[in-house]
Amino acid sequence: MGQAKEKKCVVRFEPSGLKTKVFIGITLLEAAHKSGIYLSSICGGDGYCGKCKVIINEGQFQSRPTTLLTPEEVRENIVLACQTKVLSDMTITVPKWHSLEAGKILTDGDAERFRNLGGETEITDFELDPLVQKFYLEMTPPSIDDHTADHERLYLAIREKIDAPMIQTGFRVLQKLSPLLQSSDYKVTVTVGRRGGTTEVVDVEGGHHCKRSFAVAVDLGTTTVVAHLINLTDAATIDTEATYNSQMNFGEDYIRRIIYAEENNAFDELQNRIVHDVNDLIMTLAVRQKIDFQDITACICAGNTAMVHFLLNLDPTRIRKEPYIASAGFVPPIRAAEAGIQINKRGLLFCLPGVAAYVGSDIVAGVLATRIYTKEGISLFADIGTNGEVVLGNKDWLICASSSAGPAFEGSGVKHGMRAGAGAIEKLAILADGSIELKTVGNKHPTGICGSGLLDTLAELYINGIIDRTGRFIIDNNSRLTQGDEGLQFQLAPAKNEHQEIVITQADIDNLIRSKAGVFAAIRVLMDATQIKPEDLDAVYLAGGFGNFLNTKQAIVVGMLPDVPLEKIHFVGNTSIEGAKTVLLSRKALETSERIAQSMTYFDLMSHPTYMEEFIRAKFLPHTDLSLFPTTGSVDGI
Repeated sequence: MGQAKEKKCVVRFEPSGLKTKVFIGITLLEAAHKSGIYLSSICGGDGYCGKCKVIINEGQFQSRPTTLLTPEEVRENIVLACQTKVLSDMTITVPKWHSLEAGKILTDGDAERFRNLGGETEITDFELDPLVQKFYLEMTPPSIDDHTADHERLYLAIREKIDAPMIQTGFRVLQKLSPLLQSSDYKVTVTVGRRGGTTEVVDVEGGHHCKRSFAVAVDLGTTTVVAHLINLTDAATIDTEATYNSQMNFGEDYIRRIIYAEENNAFDELQNRIVHDVNDLIMTLAVRQKIDFQDITACICAGNTAMVHFLLNLDPTRIRKEPYIASAGFVPPIRAAEAGIQINKRGLLFCLPGVAAYVGSDIVAGVLATRIYTKEGISLFADIGTNGEVVLGNKDWLICASSSAGPAFEGSGVKHGMRAGAGAIEKLAILADGSIELKTVGNKHPTGICGSGLLDTLAELYINGIIDRTGRFIIDNNSRLTQGDEGLQFQLAPAKNEHQEIVITQADIDNLIRSKAGVFAAIRVLMDATQIKPEDLDAVYLAGGFGNFLNTKQAIVVGMLPDVPLEKIHFVGNTSIEGAKTVLLSRKALETSERIAQSMTYFDLMSHPTYMEEFIRAKFLPHTDLSLFPTTGSVDGI
């Protein structure tokens, strides 16, 4: 007898109304993935982050016991989606805190802020020479006196426009070339792409179409994906769009995603997710600007090493295992269609070069965008996100490292931590009378607290003597300090109507201090290795979404950044996308990015002899060595 078919049931998610058919025994988190519903799941479904809480309205289920739910939550049918199996048709409510709406995605990073830093950062220091270009050619037709073949005739005409000693043509283009040349009286628009030292004839069209020449630059972020539509004829950014990375369903950091893919043989699925995100952005931009996909002839991407591997479906497994090796750091240009990117069928996909498994092409793009490789003085560049990548150097040398900075400042391991979405506390101050002044994203009622708000909270608790230098709560008569299910906690916002109380716990503070210590320890390792002191730094550049919104004074108060004058600290926004655009528009910039990646010395902190010592020393506020923080070293001096 054959086996009985597995029974299916329907799971409906409110308030969206989306529903999906699933097999009995599947988890609610998997059902949400299947229906396209986002649930925060920092641990990737292992059941230890407690972020994927949902409310069961009706239906039978089996839920694994967990200490991450309070008795009140259990009574209210709140469960962890990753630990709850579907046993019948079900209706589920997804709480508002899972929403990705109204988030602060840094589309272009207030790029104007860094274009005028001393005149060295103008994009015009690279000649406009795009990686893909269109040229209008008027060729003399063959005659009895000119027997040059059509293909060779095309090459001669191209070489009159550009220096192209080595040209190649794809078979599809070669097949259509002669009929096209004859029908257009040898007046054509040729699209050429630069692939290393070779110039490729990407496409040939009859007539003059040079004004229809576009490309897309993409920042492949772990949390967000940003795309800019570029006019290749004049280097103008026509439009921008951004979205949350849909891979987040499988873990909010890329290590969790790699583990998920290994355990579930899901590398194709992860590639499909990121390719779908990129294609959605391209489609949105093209439709909004009424541009034909065939006129988008190039796509360039920058991102951390793991995200580039996911995009191209390269093996990322050794990124997380000793000796922490990438499959490829320098990826040659490929046909975009080979990766599933939907632009011109013969359009090219470029990826900026990376340095190592944990310092990717987004950091190379940042160094290029800020031009620190051209400066006499010493610069510190930091991109603080899920990881904290730091670069130190000048025109003569560059060194870099990556620490596990976040994911506390991204919301992981913090009771009410969340991304910078609607209702997230992004700024906070404790006033003299003990009251709290706060600002939320979208000016909504507080639903959680994001990275910049967490940094403010840590600094304000320390400045106001609510925690000591170790981060321990100081027991006094503060009415906001209470005993919660997880120990002492400090109330940031009271419960109101359907909104929960927002608190910060002792465990949260410990987690935040570990995260800031990881960033500062990485900076200290690089500075000690080069005998650079804080006063030797000419500039500190902060990149990325978190860096763009944090309070720099507070970052120094807690010991995340070196104690330097505030005027030396510059927010440079999304330098990953700015660097990618610079490379797209200039072959010289591409060559420069490759030299930057090759010349940067990478410090592997996991095996570095002094990193752990520096990390332990940094686990105080601001540090065990107060001489490193002369202006903010004690609360009395602030």
